[in-house]
Amino acid sequence: MDQKTRNEAFNKYIKTLFNSSNFKERAIAAQNLGELKEGRAINMLARALKSEKDDVVINHIIEAMGEIGDPKATMLIIEFLKQEVEKPEEDQDKTRLFTIIESLMKIGDKRALEHLGILLDSCHSDIRKLTEEAFECIDPKWKLNIKSV
Repeated sequence: MDQKTRNEAFNKYIKTLFNSSNFKERAIAAQNLGELKEGRAINMLARALKSEKDDVVINHIIEAMGEIGDPKATMLIIEFLKQEVEKPEEDQDKTRLFTIIESLMKIGDKRALEHLGILLDSCHSDIRKLTEEAFECIDPKWKLNIKSV
C-alpha cells in the first residue's frame, strides 16, 4: 500500500472511530488502525479511549494500541488495568484483562511489570499464565530481578 492510500485509509478509520454511531463500525475502525501499525494513531486512539463508552470498542482500541506497539500507550492501558483490578475479582472483565495483558506484552514497556504483578496472584489460572508469559516477554530475567530486590 502506497503512502497516499495509507493516509486515505488512516483518515477514513479515524473519521469512523470518532463519528460513527454504530459501535461495530467504531470497533472495526480501531482494529484497522492497529493493523496499519502507525505511531501517529496513538494520540487519536488515546483521545477516543477517553470518550468511548462501549466496552467492545474500548477493548479494540486497547488491542490496536498493542498492535502499534508504541510505549506512549503503556500508561493509558495501565489506567484500564487499574480500574479492572480495583473491582472484586468476580466482577472483573476477563476479556478486557486478556486484551490489556496481550497489548502490554506486545508493547514490551517495562513500566507495565509493576502494574501487571498483581495479576500473578489471580484466582484464574489462565490470567496468571498469560501474565507470566507477559513478564517473560517484557523482561526474560524478571524472576532474578525480583529475587535481587
